[in-house]
Amino acid sequence: MPSVTIKDVARLAGVSPSTVSRVISNHPRISKATAEKVRQAMETLGYHPNMTAKKLVSKSTKTLGLVLPRSAEELFANPFFSEVLRGMLACANQKQYDLLMSSANNPKEEMETVTRMVLGRQVDGMILIKPRKADPVIEKLLALDFPFVVLGRSLEHPDVPAVNNDNIAAAFDATVHLINQGHRRIGFVSGPPELVVSGDRLAGYQKALSQAKLPLRDEWVIASDILPKNGFHAVSMVMNAPDRPTAFVVSDDVVAFGMIRELVGAGYQIPEDVSVVGFNNIVLSELSNPPMTTVDIGIYHLGYQTARHLIRILQGEKVPEPNVTVPHRLVIRQSVRFLPHVDDSL
Repeated sequence: MPSVTIKDVARLAGVSPSTVSRVISNHPRISKATAEKVRQAMETLGYHPNMTAKKLVSKSTKTLGLVLPRSAEELFANPFFSEVLRGMLACANQKQYDLLMSSANNPKEEMETVTRMVLGRQVDGMILIKPRKADPVIEKLLALDFPFVVLGRSLEHPDVPAVNNDNIAAAFDATVHLINQGHRRIGFVSGPPELVVSGDRLAGYQKALSQAKLPLRDEWVIASDILPKNGFHAVSMVMNAPDRPTAFVVSDDVVAFGMIRELVGAGYQIPEDVSVVGFNNIVLSELSNPPMTTVDIGIYHLGYQTARHLIRILQGEKVPEPNVTVPHRLVIRQSVRFLPHVDDSL
């Protein structure tokens, strides 16, 4: 059976082939009535535009590039990535963009993949997730003058387009909640130290302790990668000390689950012996035992707004501010114990 052509659609709709092309390209001068007539003809005939040819003519791929700075194993282990992707895909689909996604096992692979996407003209713009301090990928994209948006923020280039939470304020709020519940010995489990977000959340924790005139104990600040297995062991040394924290702020819910598993296995009870506040408010945090207090950072909205921000830039829209802030909120559940008096015997 011969394939349906643009001329067949034009003949059925009673318009010229050029009008059909304009409808496919969403040309603003085509009336709604004509556009509807053409689309109805396309549906009747089962016609699908040759998008590859269209992209070659327009020199636009209608594709956003995304390189996740994690291996496939890590991506599936942490629901943060699937939820942020869900937001990006929802926006991209609405705006008729595709998402070209890849993962990288290390910074070198990430740079190679980004370079291949950009110089190979596979994408119109790039999305970077959780940038590092002095991130070479950001430097590369700036040097190439290639459109990109950061999910997070650039430490060295604060004016690059970005979508982020106020992570300093978010960690501050989490720590203050523990202080308000009577805790004075509070530990902090950070993400990888090379990530900007890890430094921001550590700063918020430190700010809360300073404001409450509580000492900052370096041995109570633990760097952990964003994987459950690291959460299993991150606090063992701290908890074996005679002077140990009564509570922890943990930079990721998944790491917090691992930490809780380690604590329970060692004979501690949550929150009777140790209180825990996590980050991200993934679905499992509400289903854990006990349900975990956590900071909701709006993961889906972070993904959606990042894709939206990049598409607006690509379409030449006037963007009022280069940086978009997605609000956070503290979700209080049962993983934090109230201490009516500071009990140094714990």
